[in-house]
Amino acid sequence: MSGFAWHRRSKRIIANFTGFEADLLRSLASQLVELLRNEAAVPREDMDPFEAMMDFSGPTSEPDDPVLARLFPTAYPQDEEAAGEFRRFTEGTLRDGKARAACTIIDGLEEAGLPPELTEDGLMIDVELDAPTAEVWMRSFTDLRLALATRLGVEEDDEHYWHSLPDDDPRAQAHDIYEWVGYLQETLIEALTDA
Repeated sequence: MSGFAWHRRSKRIIANFTGFEADLLRSLASQLVELLRNEAAVPREDMDPFEAMMDFSGPTSEPDDPVLARLFPTAYPQDEEAAGEFRRFTEGTLRDGKARAACTIIDGLEEAGLPPELTEDGLMIDVELDAPTAEVWMRSFTDLRLALATRLGVEEDDEHYWHSLPDDDPRAQAHDIYEWVGYLQETLIEALTDA
C-alpha cells in the first residue's frame, strides 16, 4: 500500500490511491454493504412511505453473524426484554446509516474515476471530499476496521503475533489491510482537524 494518504487543501480533504488500493477499498465497502443489507428487513414496495418510515418491526435478538453482533452490540446486556425492544426500534435505522456511509465510499471512488472493473496498476485515483463527506468516510472506516478485526480475531496488544506471521500467510496479508484502513482513518482524522 502507498505511504500517502489524506491531507487538506483549502476546504477539501484529498487523497491519492493507486488503482489497486481504490479497488480494494471499494471491495471492502461493497462487502460491508452486502452484509448489512443481506439480513436487514426490506420494506414492501406496496407499503405507504409514512408507514415504512414508522415501521418498527426490526429484529429483537442479537445477530448471528459475529461482525453484525460487533457492529450492533446489545444495549442492555442485563435486561433481555429492554435490549430486544431497543434493537427493534433502532437496528434498522443504524443498518441503513452504516450501509449508506459505505456506499458513500463506493460512490466517491467511482466519481473519482475508478471504473467498475479492476483498474490498471499504474493508475492513480485522486479523491477530493468536503468535510461532511470526509466524516462519513471516517465513520465507515470504523465499521470496516471492526468487521476486519472481528473476522481476523484481532485482540488488544496482539501486534507481536501478527508481525510474526510470514509475509505470504493470508492472515498476515488480511491484517495488513486492517492496518492500512486504520492508517487511512488516522490520516483522515488528522486532515479533518488540521486548521
